[in-house]
Amino acid sequence: MAWAPKKQVVVPIDFSSASEDAIQTALEITERPAHVHVIHVAQLPAVVPYGGEVIAAVDPERWKQLAITHLADYLQARPQFQGVSSTVLDGDAVVRIAEYATKCHADLIVMPSHGYHGVKRFLLGSVTESVLRHAPCEVLVLRRAD
Repeated sequence: MAWAPKKQVVVPIDFSSASEDAIQTALEITERPAHVHVIHVAQLPAVVPYGGEVIAAVDPERWKQLAITHLADYLQARPQFQGVSSTVLDGDAVVRIAEYATKCHADLIVMPSHGYHGVKRFLLGSVTESVLRHAPCEVLVLRRAD
């Protein structure tokens, strides 16, 4: 991978502590913050459980609007990320990340790995690993700090 400044970098985030590192890394390898596309894929739960009981179905539009607001608040609370573009998508995270990277002509995706191993990885799956297989461009995977 050539380490020249990248033209378009997609950074999928899940609001974990590793998300900040991914955005910062993307900013360091682009020429301008506007070249960094921070995205969040809001995966809609079918129902909201509470105390072992299902209390409500989730309105997809309301869920997405909450994610949009949360992403805006997240970025606004971190002035070092001023100028990045952001968007919220819905659906399958792997598919939507790959589609978005294609759409914006990304030449790099920067994403953290949670580093799950064994049973936890088997049960939870690995979005990062699947993005590696389906991405239309290079992918930089950051290791967890802990």
